[in-house]
Amino acid sequence: MEQHKHIKAVILQRFFHKMLRAGLVCMALLVACLLVGKSLMRAYTWYGTEGVYPLLHWISENQGIFVALLFLACLLGIGLFYWMKLLNYFQEVIDAMEGLAGEETLIRLHPQLREVEQHMNEVKLQIHRNERLAKEAEQRKNDLVVYLAHDLKTPLTSVIGYLTLLKEEQMISPKLREKYLSISLGKAERLEELINEFFEITRFNLTHLELEMSEISLDRMLEQLVYEFHPMLKEKGLRCELGLEPEHIKLSCDPEKLQRVFDNLLRNAVLYSSEGSAVGIHAKAVGEKVRIQVENIGVTIPPGKLARVFEQFYRLDSARQSRTGGAGLGLAIAKEIVKLHQGRIWAESREGKTVFTVELPVSS
Repeated sequence: MEQHKHIKAVILQRFFHKMLRAGLVCMALLVACLLVGKSLMRAYTWYGTEGVYPLLHWISENQGIFVALLFLACLLGIGLFYWMKLLNYFQEVIDAMEGLAGEETLIRLHPQLREVEQHMNEVKLQIHRNERLAKEAEQRKNDLVVYLAHDLKTPLTSVIGYLTLLKEEQMISPKLREKYLSISLGKAERLEELINEFFEITRFNLTHLELEMSEISLDRMLEQLVYEFHPMLKEKGLRCELGLEPEHIKLSCDPEKLQRVFDNLLRNAVLYSSEGSAVGIHAKAVGEKVRIQVENIGVTIPPGKLARVFEQFYRLDSARQSRTGGAGLGLAIAKEIVKLHQGRIWAESREGKTVFTVELPVSS
């Protein structure tokens, strides 16, 4: 909005400066013509019988009125000229606006509208960029749905197969029965994960995130999170290092949604960590903000992928390994939640170390 006001002010200022200059030039020409006319009249002998004598005599007697009338007439002509020019500019802008969503060729306007031209080209490029990103996200979502639908069949087939064996084989040993039940349970849990991914896609498309604010203790939230992830950390042979400066930091936030952000970051850190390494969670007050970093040691994320990790339906493991990655919505939703809290989130990855940083305003 501020940019629009600035562009409007610049164009109107330029427009009225041109009108003012034209008016001053017109006034100077009128005065010059009057002086030249008076000199010519003195150089000529008048007898009073000439056809133009009455007019020239009236002009001579009423020079001020004549100059004022001519000046007003010139101003009217200048005003009409620039008014028509302004209408042409408006028509040019309207025609250009109709092509904003068209081809990606740059808009060309009159040189006097260079600020408008620059702004419209920025808007046009942004529209095409958003359209391209939306198409890519839609394609990724469609591909993901196809993959998920295909993946649903595998665990479902296994569950049905093992349960059928248990039903038909009455004399099966307790050890084998336990094995079949354990496999069936694992496959059923994987099936639940895949179904939850479907619901995640639906919720992201159909709901708008709204915050329910309350004041919480950040250290307690992070300690609870680490406790909940203990089985997952133990399974992979990882340890979690939690550090806070100061120890007690108050945050005004939506606890449920903010916990979802840290849950997603810690889950990703665990999934992509090298076995036996440490996952770090560090929170530090920086002025009127608090900076929370979740870091892990694993494979370095290439810059091209790192720049896209917050896009909808984007997954680092494009091959859809069974135990890494989800619907590709976790980080996109996390970014949206952080933005709603007036904060920001970004990622860095180098030399095998990946760090996700969340910066939020602290409670006043």
